[in-house]
Formats: sequence, C-alpha cells, structure tokens
Amino acid sequence: MAEKSSRTSPAEFLRQVQNETKKVVWPTRQETITTAIFVGIMMVILSMFFLGVDSVFGSIVNWLLSLA
Repeated sequence: MAEKSSRTSPAEFLRQVQNETKKVVWPTRQETITTAIFVGIMMVILSMFFLGVDSVFGSIVNWLLSLA
C-alpha cells in the first residue's frame, strides 16, 4: 500500500497564508491612478478600432448581399 502524504493542519495552513500575504507588494496610489488612466485610454482606442473594423466588414457584407 502507498503511504499517505503528510497533511498540513488548518492552523499551519493559516500561518502559511499569513506569511505569504506579508510578502504582497501593493501598488501605490499613483501607480493605481496611472494604470487606470492607461487602461481607460487603451479601452477607447481599441473600441474605436473594433468599431472601424466592424463597420468595414458590415459594409462589405451589405455590398455582397446587394449583388444577390
């Protein structure tokens, strides 16, 4: 029979989680604001890009359907 692997007790698990959360480096307020602005700008740029692509493909499909 295979031997069971040792299990971590709930108290030990919580200690390990606590030690790991101490290692987390949270972003500063300025980093958060900068990232949020960048995400907003990229969202606007990509939405305009996909609107343009969708319009072009929509026009092509309408033109193809008008041929039939």
